[in-house]
Amino acid sequence: MQAAARAIGQKTTILKAGTVRDIDAAFASVAEMRADALLIGTDSFFFIRAPQLIVLAVRYRMPTLYFRREFAAAGGLMSYGSNPDEHYRVVGTYVGRILKGEKPSDLPIQLPTKFELVINLSTAKALNLDVSPTILASADEVIE
Repeated sequence: MQAAARAIGQKTTILKAGTVRDIDAAFASVAEMRADALLIGTDSFFFIRAPQLIVLAVRYRMPTLYFRREFAAAGGLMSYGSNPDEHYRVVGTYVGRILKGEKPSDLPIQLPTKFELVINLSTAKALNLDVSPTILASADEVIE
């Protein structure tokens, strides 16, 4: 991410959070930095803290991108990530193959192939953000 940002002349700052207090401090820090936006990294710790993250993002009026659609469905601005239903389908296929006698070590590692963009227009309006028609057209789901 940092290399991609540098390539287009953008600055990134990485903040780490491993506790509830760290999350609060990170949002306060982002506000002090006057950051333009926030990207929440893929981590189960953040997934179970979704309500806290969404409330803080709205409180600090920080446009935030999350990694799972559940964040956008719960009031987050937008999410972009792989589809968990696809993960479960692949796991089920692998379980079937193993039960039929294939060795797990012989099965190829598979990476996600479907990613989805979900935009919450209500949150965008609350943040006074205009979402371009191009972005809306490329979204897999738009929540009104």
